[in-house]
Amino acid sequence: MANLILKKDREASLIRHHPWVFSGAVLRIDRNPELGETVNILSHRGDLFAKGAYSPYSNISSRVWTWEPDEDVDRKFFELRIAKALKLREDTGLLSTSVDALRLIHGESDGLPGLIVDRYRDVLVVQFLTAGVEYWRATIIDVLKTLQHVSSIYDRSDAEMRDLEGLKTQNGLLWGEDVADLISIYENDILFSIDIRSGHKTGFYLDQRYNRTVIRKLAEDRDVLDCFSYSGGFTLNALMGGASSVIAVDSSTEALTLLMKNLVGNHLPQDKVSIVEGDVFQVLRRLRDQGKLFDMIILDPPKFAHTTLLAERAARGYKDINLLAFKLLREGGLLATFSCSGGVSADLFQKIVAGAALDAGVDARIILRLGQDVDHPVALNFPEGTYLKGIVLNVSGKN
Repeated sequence: MANLILKKDREASLIRHHPWVFSGAVLRIDRNPELGETVNILSHRGDLFAKGAYSPYSNISSRVWTWEPDEDVDRKFFELRIAKALKLREDTGLLSTSVDALRLIHGESDGLPGLIVDRYRDVLVVQFLTAGVEYWRATIIDVLKTLQHVSSIYDRSDAEMRDLEGLKTQNGLLWGEDVADLISIYENDILFSIDIRSGHKTGFYLDQRYNRTVIRKLAEDRDVLDCFSYSGGFTLNALMGGASSVIAVDSSTEALTLLMKNLVGNHLPQDKVSIVEGDVFQVLRRLRDQGKLFDMIILDPPKFAHTTLLAERAARGYKDINLLAFKLLREGGLLATFSCSGGVSADLFQKIVAGAALDAGVDARIILRLGQDVDHPVALNFPEGTYLKGIVLNVSGKN
């Protein structure tokens, strides 16, 4: 096994069991390991800290598999880690028959860096996002087949992150029966059609499951504006909660077509819904110029910043949409605003929204803080796992 040797005084993060070793902390590699191969991670004195997957192209040179010096990274290792992740979901109650869709494995927070596994009824959708899990791809697929009774395993390893790892994107059936163009799931008494082949993420925003129930509880008798609506997760929940009207805005024709299908499939009142295809920033400005006002606005944009290096640019985008939203809210209105950018911390996100409220000339108070649902756990040694930040604000008037 190759050895990755750290520079002097660069082991602090590993002592805290943070699973990433950045390239700037690496003194040398003592031979030429393959992409994704397991290496020993040593201090400059030769002390063994961990074993991790080697990634020569990424800014993260190694992602830790284990801090146990006697633990081998082999099939048994993946059997134990995957079984542990499944047990966690069982303990939260999400592996019951009443839940059709959930995340089974959440990367670093489940001790499997770069591996995402989502289940939609009897189909697993997987993402191999890092060199390490790509190296062990065949083993992981075989273990999943053994531990989960499913009909198909589908690969959505088409995220941009693979480019940073020196990996080509992949999309297609890995094992089992061919999958339908759309898969139907139930979530909190709502039927959703999911496009696992080409939909966002693995087909649906499973991390927003709980937050959609919050919107349902708050939406009664409100005129709602749902921005970046995708296939209608928040829109349908607002209608189920008794919203007076909903305007759903998204730039994707395919997403809005799916939203309409979900609307019809749940027999929800179509006369209460207006669907707008377009750039959300432009639509918000047009609604402002038209003097439109709403009782609730939902902002759930795509990721603006993958890393902290892009946080400044992302901050401008978040401030712009929140500023526009504040100007479109009636007295007593609610703004539910989210960020899924890993490069934007919760503190920074709150400061951005506070700046937007100040510039909009409104007085706003946080009444709820929201995040990813329980099947997206966050390991204490990996705070980066807290990627989804949400706050619900009440706008009480001019400041």
